[in-house]
Amino acid sequence: MDTEELTRLTTSPSRRVIGVGALAGLSGLFLYMAFAMPPADLLWQAFLVGCGVASLALGHLMWKSTAHALILTEKGLIDSDGTEVALIADIDKVDRGTFALKPSNGFVILLKTPGRRVWRPGLWWRLGRRVAIGGVTAASQTKPLADILTMKVLERDGKAPR
Repeated sequence: MDTEELTRLTTSPSRRVIGVGALAGLSGLFLYMAFAMPPADLLWQAFLVGCGVASLALGHLMWKSTAHALILTEKGLIDSDGTEVALIADIDKVDRGTFALKPSNGFVILLKTPGRRVWRPGLWWRLGRRVAIGGVTAASQTKPLADILTMKVLERDGKAPR
């Protein structure tokens, strides 16, 4: 029963292409500036090339990470590669507030205990006790996921409305 899928969060192909395309475009701008209009100082040119290569690498990483999905089960939130994102037993609070430090169309989960740092650009990241879900995901998928997580936490604490 712990492995029964309650909901799944995926990224749409168009959002993936737009997000990765923006990073590829930024990379192209940096590399164009470095070679078509090279600065007088060689260090600045090296900086521009480094930023262009880093943007391209980040785009590749985003493409790979957004191919994954987040799966909510009775046990918790799990990445499709098997990585445990947040267990229901370890969730302290689900925050969708306006002023929460959260990704686009997403929400934040505050854990009781800190976890190791993980970054899957465009889908989720974890830094200490904070897990952020969202990025190139659709709000139509993240909002129900946050609602279900909130209800699971309330049920766990015995505060669920009847």
